[in-house]
Amino acid sequence: MPGWEEAAVSWLLDQCPADYRAYQAWRRHPTALAWMATRHLEAQLAAMRGAWRDVRPELGPVLPPGTLGDVLESLTREGLRLRAAHRAAGLLLEALRLRAPMR
Repeated sequence: MPGWEEAAVSWLLDQCPADYRAYQAWRRHPTALAWMATRHLEAQLAAMRGAWRDVRPELGPVLPPGTLGDVLESLTREGLRLRAAHRAAGLLLEALRLRAPMR
């Protein structure tokens, strides 16, 4: 599909901090952007796993009764979203690497 790299860059930028849009190098070098996006998503996954591990002892005692379940559900959903995004970014990175000209 022609033009898929432009759509890929847009999606990858959506997975990164908003400030990444200010750097034209990410748009000029989609492979570098995909590489960075996978690293960023890995860090977010690590943070999510840490939050899941620590939410009960750290927030459980201070949250209003009955809210811990909502927080855990949100963490679970976000963790699943991040895992899917990380996998997709990795696949884009692989595709962009394959498309890169040989040196």
